[in-house]
Amino acid sequence: MTKHIEVTGAVFVRNGYVFAAQRGPDKNMAGKWEFPGGKIERGETPQESLARELKEELLIDATVGEHITTTSYEYDFGVVNLATYYCTAKTDAEPVLTEHSEVRWVPVAELDQLDWAPADIPAVKLIMGDTEG
Repeated sequence: MTKHIEVTGAVFVRNGYVFAAQRGPDKNMAGKWEFPGGKIERGETPQESLARELKEELLIDATVGEHITTTSYEYDFGVVNLATYYCTAKTDAEPVLTEHSEVRWVPVAELDQLDWAPADIPAVKLIMGDTEG
């Protein structure tokens, strides 16, 4: 039986730029870019999970906003169901890296130039379409 993993991802947009995080060297898909977030724990809503993960991974407090999309992608380790949400930071504090090897603000028009984790690609395409027009 295939393992299903429920995860969330945060999309921060600021002045035409989108926040992207590169997976650390000790993670599955090391070096791939993703929207920061993580696994939904038992009893959490996706929004609660995302706020908790952002606090743990980037040491920032964020407000989880509009749902963008939920996508599924089958990797060799299981099926990842990724729910992405627009988020806003509650302060101007810059994120602190605890699990990622790099983070950067990427112009919306250049998002597709990064080597994204496959589950994140549908959200990247939606974001590029939503903010270009």
